[in-house]
Amino acid sequence: MRRYSKPVTASFTGATGNRLVADVYGEEGPPVLLLHGGGQTRHSWRATAQRLVEAGSVAYALDQRGHGDSEWIADGSYAFRDFAADATAVADALALRAGRAPVVVGASLGGIASLLAEGAAAQAGRTPVFSALVLVDITPRVDADGVAKIQGFMRAQAQEGFASITEAADAVAAYLPHRPRPRSHEGLRKNLRLDPDGRWRWHWDPRFLDGPRPVRAARQEIEAALVDAARRIRIPAMLVRGTSSELVTEDHVREFLELVPHAEYMDVAGARHMVAGDRNDRFSAAILGFLGKLP
Repeated sequence: MRRYSKPVTASFTGATGNRLVADVYGEEGPPVLLLHGGGQTRHSWRATAQRLVEAGSVAYALDQRGHGDSEWIADGSYAFRDFAADATAVADALALRAGRAPVVVGASLGGIASLLAEGAAAQAGRTPVFSALVLVDITPRVDADGVAKIQGFMRAQAQEGFASITEAADAVAAYLPHRPRPRSHEGLRKNLRLDPDGRWRWHWDPRFLDGPRPVRAARQEIEAALVDAARRIRIPAMLVRGTSSELVTEDHVREFLELVPHAEYMDVAGARHMVAGDRNDRFSAAILGFLGKLP
């Protein structure tokens, strides 16, 4: 069993020349690209990345555009296709580095970006972007009320921020009452930035939600594109859903499995939308089980 001591920070170039920052866990083994959800950062993958390294992979936890330490986009381009283009650029770079396309594990936003990227590659007749695809609590169609609830929480303090990390922790605890409150704020600190006015704000560009090209632009068009992309998936695929997901219902799961009949499916009990954070033990076990079957 291999373990890492500390990840190495690396930079990648996105689709428009934008700088993307990643933590690299491990030194040798097949690459796994970890793409977080909207409003999160690469640090949300730490526990899963460790498990991947122990299983013999190299994990690349990426801050997506406008998130964490990655570059904020000058013209506010944060539509889903922009994230998909970045995912393709990074995956191609990893394929050159490792000699094989990476497995991608995409949570929510990261899953949408991954699915669009792979679907676009299949439509263009190019080689697959990824060697395998894991979607974490995301399907082509999701519950609109659930999306509104999540984005409502993200917007609530996006502009005003928090007077302290403790105040931010209180807001998170109220939003996620099912989770035990952590003893330390160190993990939360990585999802916040301290601005010159002394206020702590989420570590993502507010234009991600409300800019000139926001993530939810052309929602119906993107939904249709995701359905089409799912139909084109030929690489090994898996859907991991939180049993109490606010976004993905059992009907959504059934539709996805009809679109991608070869896909595997795992329901994670005790988890909501943020599956990896709610029940990382079960989530990581599901991912490792899937990876263990790949050629």
